Amino acid sequence: MTPSAAERDELLKGFARALFQNDMDALYRIVAPDFLWSFHDGLITTKSLVGPTAIREHLARQRALFSAQRFHEVAYHHAGEMTFMTFRVNETVRASGEQREQRGIERYTFKDGMLATKDVYRKPVTP
Repeated sequence: MTPSAAERDELLKGFARALFQNDMDALYRIVAPDFLWSFHDGLITTKSLVGPTAIREHLARQRALFSAQRFHEVAYHHAGEMTFMTFRVNETVRASGEQREQRGIERYTFKDGMLATKDVYRKPVTP
């Protein structure tokens, strides 16, 4: 069953809230048990995250790497059985103070009324 646009909006809102609060119990009430999060960071790293431990460790590494990370220009686009999120993100690397900006797109799929996958693509914004 593919959720309606309104149901997807609620799932994605809850998903974002759970991520920012680092609440894996809340997250796993929104995602399928076999949820897969894959991404390329726009530079050199490609990862696939499966399970709450992998997601928790990824979030901890992000917090250690960046002293600031701000998403903006976030927009959701519902299309058939998928939803896409477009965004820009500003990040400050903790160790060097380097500031970088990227734009990206995330592709979400659904299963049994829950999030099944999150596939993230980013690229640096060039001046």
